[in-house]
Amino acid sequence: MAPRFHELTLADVRSETVDSVALSFEISEDMKDNYAFTPGQYLTLRAEINGEDVRRSYSICSPVGSETLDVGVKWIEGGRFSDHAQRLKPGDKVQVMTPQGRFTAPIGGAHDYLLLAAGSGVTPMVSIATSVLEGEPDSTVTMCYANRTTDRVMFREALDDLKDRYMTRFRLTHVMDEEAQDVELFNGRLDAEKLETLATRGLIHPPSYHAIYICGPQPMIEAASEAMKALGADEGKLKFELFTPSGAPPVASSRTIAKDAVGAQVEVIVDGASRKFEMALGTMLVDAATRSGLEIPYSCANGMCATCRCKLTKGEAEMLQNFSLEPWETDAGFVLACQVQPKSAAITLDFDAV
Repeated sequence: MAPRFHELTLADVRSETVDSVALSFEISEDMKDNYAFTPGQYLTLRAEINGEDVRRSYSICSPVGSETLDVGVKWIEGGRFSDHAQRLKPGDKVQVMTPQGRFTAPIGGAHDYLLLAAGSGVTPMVSIATSVLEGEPDSTVTMCYANRTTDRVMFREALDDLKDRYMTRFRLTHVMDEEAQDVELFNGRLDAEKLETLATRGLIHPPSYHAIYICGPQPMIEAASEAMKALGADEGKLKFELFTPSGAPPVASSRTIAKDAVGAQVEVIVDGASRKFEMALGTMLVDAATRSGLEIPYSCANGMCATCRCKLTKGEAEMLQNFSLEPWETDAGFVLACQVQPKSAAITLDFDAV
């Protein structure tokens, strides 16, 4: 079933740091199946801000089996939704999309995982670490978490609790680049040099992990991925989650249109139903769908989250950019609707295809 929004009630709003909050949503009994998730997935929150439909994706930080569904939101200068989130309060109603995402750690079996996080990139790691440690008694988790200073550490209490509960199975290293710690090794950035030093000192061993999860700003992800491969990690075991760019992400309609793009009639199939609308030359598909009154699944509108993944079953089209689909998916005809530019007079996109 295609992802869809439901109205959820905020059970709690907790301050995590001076510039971040944790939002906890009530999940009624009749909504539990809709909001079942795998650790590492995210929720898309939606609000009308100054008359505009604004959507942002935030990783789930609560563990599997939690009574509430929690996300962490860090304030970003110029970020419309992050600013809005700081003013939310318990009892408020929020439009929340059903869980999505591929940055996942299915529970079951025995694993040895390495988690590399920077800043708010820790949010999915909290869910993964807690769910694995609670649900897999023979598994171990090593986490390296980078921040500027101690007061910027999100979910510090939750991580300290995990250390106390799972002393032999959870190893946590904090790395600070603007605050001196007692151990010199833990000062500086979590860059390639630092990761090599951690490996040399025996704190991490990249070739041995079942999977290595990396989450944070794009430069950190790219540097850490290359460092892991250089240290002997199997590239197939690297999993990462790209964040949207800092500040306000560009809206779909601001993108450069492909030179050979054409106006087209677009047919979309969602939950078995077919709808058609016209997409004029020079527009983006999500904008055209919205103007026609059609609700299609999408979140970031930047080609990063894959919420709008669908299959091109008729006609020709290309994507402006793609940060989330694997080569096998594009070879099989899957596209990101938010990035599609038609190259034929009619195209069909099937959101039900798997």
